[in-house]
Amino acid sequence: MAEYLLYFNQQWVGDHPEEWFRGRGPLAMGVVNDMKAAGVYVFAGGLEEEDGPVYHADPNTDSGTAMVTDGPYVETKEWLGGFAIVDVPDDATATMWGARIAEACGWPHEVRRFKPQPQVG
Repeated sequence: MAEYLLYFNQQWVGDHPEEWFRGRGPLAMGVVNDMKAAGVYVFAGGLEEEDGPVYHADPNTDSGTAMVTDGPYVETKEWLGGFAIVDVPDDATATMWGARIAEACGWPHEVRRFKPQPQVG
């Protein structure tokens, strides 16, 4: 089994009326519930947008102590809007879940495999 990240950038969502978004929420939660029922669900969630805190942690190689500041490190035109992590046997299964969540949400998603965890010991 391998873990995959299914994610979208907030800018991919597009402009839609509030009622459109209210209609998509139950569809997306239905796919998440299907992931749980299939035993592939690891985690899923949307990120706070303008109202949520954003912090930047920067390692200080001179002092050995990281500096944490408010706000993103750089101004960017894209930012992560939400994601899900699934643990599935192959790319085909991961892309199937990516397609289902993209269809339910109504905007594009990318599907990326995590690198395998190093074996300790």
